[in-house]
Amino acid sequence: MTWLITGGAGYIGSHVVQEMVRQEPVVVLDDLSTGRADRLPQGTPLVVGSVLDRELLDRVLAEHAVSGIVHIAGKKQVAESVRRPLHYYRENVDGLRTLLEAAAAAGVGRFLFSSSAAVYGMPDVDLVTEDTPCRPLSPYGETKLAGEWMVAAAGSAHGMATASLRYFNVAGAASPELGDDGVFNLVPMVFERLTADESPRVFGNDYETPDGTCVRDYIHVEDVATAHVAAARRLVEDATASLVLNIGSGRGVSVSEMVAAIQDITGRHDLSPVVEGRRPGDPARVVASADRIRRELGWVYRHDVRAMVTSAWAGWCLRHPSART
Repeated sequence: MTWLITGGAGYIGSHVVQEMVRQEPVVVLDDLSTGRADRLPQGTPLVVGSVLDRELLDRVLAEHAVSGIVHIAGKKQVAESVRRPLHYYRENVDGLRTLLEAAAAAGVGRFLFSSSAAVYGMPDVDLVTEDTPCRPLSPYGETKLAGEWMVAAAGSAHGMATASLRYFNVAGAASPELGDDGVFNLVPMVFERLTADESPRVFGNDYETPDGTCVRDYIHVEDVATAHVAAARRLVEDATASLVLNIGSGRGVSVSEMVAAIQDITGRHDLSPVVEGRRPGDPARVVASADRIRRELGWVYRHDVRAMVTSAWAGWCLRHPSART
Protein backbone atom coordinates (compact mmCIF):
# COMPACT_ATOMS: atom_id res chain seq x y z
CA MET A 1 0.00 0.00 0.00
CA THR A 2 1.02 3.63 -0.47
CA TRP A 3 0.78 6.32 2.21
CA LEU A 4 0.25 10.00 1.47
CA ILE A 5 2.01 12.15 4.08
CA THR A 6 0.88 15.76 4.08
CA GLY A 7 3.39 18.22 5.50
CA GLY A 8 6.07 15.60 4.97
CA ALA A 9 8.79 18.13 4.16
CA GLY A 10 8.45 19.85 7.54
CA TYR A 11 10.33 19.24 10.77
CA ILE A 12 8.12 16.51 12.23
CA GLY A 13 6.81 15.36 8.87
CA SER A 14 10.24 14.62 7.43
CA HIS A 15 11.05 12.39 10.40
CA VAL A 16 7.79 10.50 9.89
CA VAL A 17 8.61 10.10 6.19
CA GLN A 18 12.07 8.80 7.03
CA GLU A 19 10.61 6.11 9.29
CA MET A 20 7.62 5.15 7.15
CA VAL A 21 9.47 4.91 3.85
CA ARG A 22 11.37 1.95 5.33
CA GLN A 23 8.08 0.09 5.64
CA GLU A 24 5.83 1.19 2.76
CA PRO A 25 5.86 3.38 -0.38
CA VAL A 26 5.28 7.03 0.50
CA VAL A 27 4.25 10.16 -1.43
CA VAL A 28 4.55 13.62 0.16
CA LEU A 29 2.24 16.59 -0.30
CA ASP A 30 3.62 19.87 1.04
CA ASP A 31 3.16 23.52 0.11
CA LEU A 32 6.76 24.21 1.26
CA SER A 33 5.65 27.26 3.25
CA THR A 34 7.75 25.97 6.14
CA GLY A 35 8.98 22.66 4.73
CA ARG A 36 12.07 21.97 2.64
CA ALA A 37 12.32 19.51 -0.22
CA ASP A 38 15.89 18.63 0.75
CA ARG A 39 14.63 17.05 3.97
CA LEU A 40 13.13 14.13 2.05
CA PRO A 41 14.90 10.82 1.43
CA GLN A 42 16.22 10.57 -2.11
CA GLY A 43 13.59 9.31 -4.54
CA THR A 44 10.60 10.19 -2.37
CA PRO A 45 7.85 11.62 -4.62
CA LEU A 46 6.98 15.21 -3.67
CA VAL A 47 3.86 17.04 -4.84
CA VAL A 48 3.97 20.76 -4.08
CA GLY A 49 0.52 22.00 -3.18
CA SER A 50 -2.13 22.57 -0.53
CA VAL A 51 -4.64 20.27 1.12
CA LEU A 52 -7.20 22.97 0.29
CA ASP A 53 -6.82 22.09 -3.41
CA ARG A 54 -9.42 19.37 -3.94
CA GLU A 55 -8.60 18.86 -7.62
CA LEU A 56 -4.93 18.27 -6.75
CA LEU A 57 -5.85 15.88 -3.94
CA ASP A 58 -8.09 13.81 -6.20
CA ARG A 59 -5.30 13.54 -8.76
CA VAL A 60 -2.61 12.58 -6.23
CA LEU A 61 -4.75 9.96 -4.52
CA ALA A 62 -5.60 8.36 -7.87
CA GLU A 63 -2.19 8.55 -9.54
CA HIS A 64 -0.37 7.07 -6.55
CA ALA A 65 -3.10 4.58 -5.59
CA VAL A 66 -3.05 5.93 -2.04
CA SER A 67 -4.68 3.68 0.54
CA GLY A 68 -3.62 5.49 3.73
CA ILE A 69 -3.07 9.11 4.74
CA VAL A 70 -0.92 10.66 7.48
CA HIS A 71 -2.06 14.27 7.87
CA ILE A 72 0.64 16.46 9.44
CA ALA A 73 0.28 19.63 7.36
CA GLY A 74 -1.13 22.63 9.19
CA LYS A 75 -0.42 25.84 11.05
CA LYS A 76 0.88 25.37 14.59
CA GLN A 77 1.89 28.61 16.29
CA VAL A 78 -0.31 29.33 19.29
CA ALA A 79 0.34 33.08 19.44
CA GLU A 80 -0.21 33.51 15.71
CA SER A 81 -3.50 31.61 15.98
CA VAL A 82 -4.73 34.19 18.50
CA ARG A 83 -3.90 37.00 16.06
CA ARG A 84 -5.20 35.17 12.98
CA PRO A 85 -7.92 32.76 14.09
CA LEU A 86 -9.77 32.65 10.77
CA HIS A 87 -6.54 31.80 8.96
CA TYR A 88 -6.00 28.89 11.35
CA TYR A 89 -9.55 27.64 10.94
CA ARG A 90 -9.18 27.80 7.17
CA GLU A 91 -5.83 26.02 7.03
CA ASN A 92 -6.38 23.47 9.80
CA VAL A 93 -10.12 22.81 9.70
CA ASP A 94 -11.13 23.53 6.11
CA GLY A 95 -7.94 21.89 4.89
CA LEU A 96 -8.66 18.74 6.88
CA ARG A 97 -12.30 18.69 5.74
CA THR A 98 -11.21 18.94 2.11
CA LEU A 99 -8.68 16.15 2.59
CA LEU A 100 -11.23 13.89 4.30
CA GLU A 101 -13.74 14.50 1.51
CA ALA A 102 -11.14 13.51 -1.07
CA ALA A 103 -10.12 10.48 0.99
CA ALA A 104 -13.72 9.29 1.31
CA ALA A 105 -14.35 9.77 -2.42
CA ALA A 106 -11.21 7.80 -3.27
CA GLY A 107 -12.03 4.96 -0.89
CA VAL A 108 -8.97 5.53 1.31
CA GLY A 109 -9.27 3.14 4.23
CA ARG A 110 -6.82 4.53 6.80
CA PHE A 111 -6.37 8.05 8.19
CA LEU A 112 -3.80 9.14 10.78
CA PHE A 113 -4.17 12.68 12.16
CA SER A 114 -1.47 14.82 13.75
CA SER A 115 -3.11 16.42 16.78
CA SER A 116 -1.64 18.19 19.80
CA ALA A 117 -1.60 18.33 23.59
CA ALA A 118 -2.91 21.87 23.06
CA VAL A 119 -6.40 20.31 23.02
CA TYR A 120 -6.15 19.89 26.81
CA GLY A 121 -5.59 23.55 27.71
CA MET A 122 -4.63 23.89 31.37
CA PRO A 123 -5.34 20.47 32.91
CA ASP A 124 -5.12 20.37 36.71
CA VAL A 125 -3.84 16.79 36.94
CA ASP A 126 -0.47 15.15 37.56
CA LEU A 127 -0.67 13.04 34.39
CA VAL A 128 -2.81 13.92 31.39
CA THR A 129 -4.68 10.89 30.06
CA GLU A 130 -6.67 10.75 26.86
CA ASP A 131 -9.81 10.99 29.02
CA THR A 132 -8.73 14.28 30.62
CA PRO A 133 -11.32 16.94 29.62
CA CYS A 134 -10.29 18.96 26.58
CA ARG A 135 -10.51 22.71 27.10
CA PRO A 136 -8.21 24.33 24.50
CA LEU A 137 -7.06 27.88 25.24
CA SER A 138 -6.16 29.01 21.72
CA PRO A 139 -7.65 28.87 18.23
CA TYR A 140 -4.81 26.50 17.37
CA GLY A 141 -5.89 24.05 20.07
CA GLU A 142 -9.52 24.45 19.02
CA THR A 143 -8.69 23.55 15.41
CA LYS A 144 -6.89 20.41 16.55
CA LEU A 145 -9.81 19.30 18.70
CA ALA A 146 -12.28 20.02 15.90
CA GLY A 147 -9.99 18.02 13.63
CA GLU A 148 -10.13 15.02 15.92
CA TRP A 149 -13.93 15.17 15.88
CA MET A 150 -14.00 15.33 12.09
CA VAL A 151 -11.58 12.45 11.68
CA ALA A 152 -13.57 10.20 14.02
CA ALA A 153 -16.89 11.10 12.41
CA ALA A 154 -15.58 10.63 8.86
CA GLY A 155 -14.00 7.34 9.82
CA SER A 156 -17.26 6.05 11.24
CA ALA A 157 -19.33 7.25 8.28
CA HIS A 158 -16.98 6.13 5.50
CA GLY A 159 -15.39 3.01 6.94
CA MET A 160 -11.92 4.43 7.56
CA ALA A 161 -9.69 3.17 10.36
CA THR A 162 -8.52 6.32 12.17
CA ALA A 163 -6.10 7.52 14.81
CA SER A 164 -5.44 10.97 16.28
CA LEU A 165 -2.03 11.39 17.90
CA ARG A 166 -1.68 14.12 20.52
CA TYR A 167 1.93 15.34 20.52
CA PHE A 168 3.41 16.85 23.65
CA ASN A 169 6.65 18.93 23.43
CA VAL A 170 8.68 17.73 20.47
CA ALA A 171 12.44 18.36 20.19
CA GLY A 172 15.63 16.80 18.84
CA ALA A 173 16.58 15.54 15.39
CA ALA A 174 17.46 12.23 13.75
CA SER A 175 20.29 14.02 11.94
CA PRO A 176 21.51 17.63 11.86
CA GLU A 177 19.95 18.17 8.43
CA LEU A 178 16.48 17.43 9.83
CA GLY A 179 16.70 19.84 12.77
CA ASP A 180 13.92 22.24 13.71
CA ASP A 181 14.16 25.49 11.71
CA GLY A 182 11.67 27.33 13.92
CA VAL A 183 12.27 29.26 17.13
CA PHE A 184 8.85 28.82 18.70
CA ASN A 185 9.63 26.09 21.23
CA LEU A 186 11.79 26.22 24.36
CA VAL A 187 14.88 24.40 23.08
CA PRO A 188 15.46 26.45 19.89
CA MET A 189 14.45 29.62 21.75
CA VAL A 190 17.26 29.04 24.26
CA PHE A 191 19.67 28.20 21.42
CA GLU A 192 18.80 31.49 19.75
CA ARG A 193 19.52 33.48 22.91
CA LEU A 194 22.83 31.73 23.56
CA THR A 195 23.95 32.21 19.96
CA ALA A 196 23.29 35.93 20.34
CA ASP A 197 25.27 35.95 23.63
CA GLU A 198 22.10 36.71 25.55
CA SER A 199 20.81 35.04 28.71
CA PRO A 200 18.04 32.46 28.34
CA ARG A 201 14.65 33.69 29.51
CA VAL A 202 12.50 31.83 32.03
CA PHE A 203 8.89 32.96 32.17
CA GLY A 204 7.86 32.68 35.80
CA ASN A 205 9.55 30.91 38.71
CA ASP A 206 6.70 31.06 41.22
CA TYR A 207 4.60 28.12 40.03
CA GLU A 208 3.58 25.33 42.41
CA THR A 209 6.28 22.99 41.11
CA PRO A 210 9.47 21.69 42.76
CA ASP A 211 11.66 24.52 41.42
CA GLY A 212 8.95 27.07 40.68
CA THR A 213 9.17 26.82 36.87
CA CYS A 214 6.71 25.14 34.51
CA VAL A 215 6.97 21.39 34.06
CA ARG A 216 6.51 19.83 30.62
CA ASP A 217 6.76 16.46 28.88
CA TYR A 218 9.45 16.54 26.17
CA ILE A 219 9.54 13.85 23.50
CA HIS A 220 12.22 13.21 20.87
CA VAL A 221 11.03 13.67 17.30
CA GLU A 222 12.39 10.24 16.37
CA ASP A 223 10.11 8.73 18.99
CA VAL A 224 7.21 10.70 17.52
CA ALA A 225 8.04 9.20 14.14
CA THR A 226 8.15 5.61 15.41
CA ALA A 227 4.78 6.20 17.10
CA HIS A 228 3.35 7.08 13.68
CA VAL A 229 4.72 3.88 12.19
CA ALA A 230 3.20 1.85 15.02
CA ALA A 231 -0.16 3.61 14.61
CA ALA A 232 -0.13 3.13 10.84
CA ARG A 233 0.58 -0.56 11.31
CA ARG A 234 -2.40 -0.82 13.68
CA LEU A 235 -4.70 0.86 11.15
CA VAL A 236 -3.64 -1.67 8.53
CA GLU A 237 -4.29 -4.58 10.89
CA ASP A 238 -7.59 -3.29 12.31
CA ALA A 239 -10.06 -1.81 9.83
CA THR A 240 -12.36 -0.74 12.69
CA ALA A 241 -9.76 1.17 14.72
CA SER A 242 -10.72 4.59 16.11
CA LEU A 243 -7.89 5.68 18.38
CA VAL A 244 -6.93 8.82 20.27
CA LEU A 245 -3.45 8.53 21.78
CA ASN A 246 -0.97 10.73 23.62
CA ILE A 247 2.62 10.76 22.36
CA GLY A 248 4.69 11.61 25.41
CA SER A 249 7.23 10.16 27.77
CA GLY A 250 5.34 10.42 31.05
CA ARG A 251 8.33 12.31 32.52
CA GLY A 252 8.09 15.86 33.78
CA VAL A 253 11.05 18.18 33.09
CA SER A 254 10.98 21.72 34.42
CA VAL A 255 11.99 24.73 32.36
CA SER A 256 14.93 25.31 34.71
CA GLU A 257 16.07 21.70 34.30
CA MET A 258 15.84 21.93 30.53
CA VAL A 259 17.75 25.22 30.40
CA ALA A 260 20.45 23.71 32.64
CA ALA A 261 20.72 20.69 30.32
CA ILE A 262 21.05 23.00 27.31
CA GLN A 263 23.77 25.05 29.01
CA ASP A 264 25.64 21.91 29.96
CA ILE A 265 25.57 20.51 26.41
CA THR A 266 26.39 23.83 24.73
CA GLY A 267 29.01 24.78 27.32
CA ARG A 268 27.40 28.18 27.81
CA HIS A 269 27.39 28.41 31.61
CA ASP A 270 28.49 32.02 31.39
CA LEU A 271 24.96 33.23 30.61
CA SER A 272 22.72 32.73 33.63
CA PRO A 273 18.96 32.55 32.96
CA VAL A 274 16.91 35.67 33.63
CA VAL A 275 13.46 35.34 35.13
CA GLU A 276 10.65 37.32 33.57
CA GLY A 277 6.93 37.43 34.34
CA ARG A 278 4.60 34.55 33.66
CA ARG A 279 3.12 34.27 30.19
CA PRO A 280 -0.69 34.29 30.12
CA GLY A 281 -2.16 30.81 29.79
CA ASP A 282 0.93 28.84 30.79
CA PRO A 283 -0.18 25.92 33.01
CA ALA A 284 2.15 24.88 35.82
CA ARG A 285 2.42 21.25 34.74
CA VAL A 286 1.46 19.31 31.61
CA VAL A 287 2.84 15.77 31.51
CA ALA A 288 1.42 12.92 29.45
CA SER A 289 0.26 9.55 30.55
CA ALA A 290 1.71 7.20 27.94
CA ASP A 291 -0.10 4.11 29.24
CA ARG A 292 -2.68 3.89 26.47
CA ILE A 293 -0.26 4.10 23.55
CA ARG A 294 1.95 1.48 25.19
CA ARG A 295 -1.07 -0.76 25.70
CA GLU A 296 -2.62 -0.22 22.25
CA LEU A 297 0.51 -0.11 20.07
CA GLY A 298 3.31 -1.53 22.20
CA TRP A 299 5.14 1.78 21.72
CA VAL A 300 7.55 3.27 24.26
CA TYR A 301 9.90 6.24 23.98
CA ARG A 302 13.64 5.55 23.66
CA HIS A 303 15.44 8.92 23.84
CA ASP A 304 16.17 10.91 26.99
CA VAL A 305 16.50 14.67 27.43
CA ARG A 306 20.25 14.65 26.86
CA ALA A 307 19.89 12.86 23.52
CA MET A 308 17.14 15.30 22.58
CA VAL A 309 19.17 18.42 23.33
CA THR A 310 22.43 17.08 21.87
CA SER A 311 20.82 16.22 18.55
CA ALA A 312 18.90 19.50 18.44
CA TRP A 313 22.10 21.46 19.09
CA ALA A 314 23.90 19.67 16.25
CA GLY A 315 21.12 20.70 13.89
CA TRP A 316 21.12 24.28 15.17
CA CYS A 317 24.88 24.59 14.68
CA LEU A 318 24.61 23.29 11.13
CA ARG A 319 22.29 26.19 10.29
CA HIS A 320 24.05 28.70 12.58
CA PRO A 321 27.80 28.02 12.34
CA SER A 322 28.61 30.95 14.62
CA ALA A 323 26.91 29.12 17.49
CA ARG A 324 29.97 26.86 17.85
CA THR A 325 32.37 29.73 18.36
